[in-house]
Amino acid sequence: MYLGIKQVFATDDYQLNLVFENNEYRCFDMKPLLNVGHFSELKDLVLFKTAHISFDTVEWCNGLDLDPEYLYKKSWLVTALLSPPPVTSQNTSVKSTAMS
Repeated sequence: MYLGIKQVFATDDYQLNLVFENNEYRCFDMKPLLNVGHFSELKDLVLFKTAHISFDTVEWCNGLDLDPEYLYKKSWLVTALLSPPPVTSQNTSVKSTAMS
């Protein structure tokens, strides 16, 4: 049985900060894959940062994805996320107050 991914955050230096179903925080370096086939499209940082959870793995808006088993085996354990996870609630809003 493999562990699915619960959260992902793509960093500016082409790393994925991941939270797996066992609540392990892990980091995966995408840089070695950026010269491999269609993964080279992810050199576009805007596209790279579209990383999101699809079912139990990471997927990008261009349809590329990575197997959660691969991500787990090739990532390293960290004590906490290096960057904050994305907000998952669609009902969040920022309230502003007007100064009189």
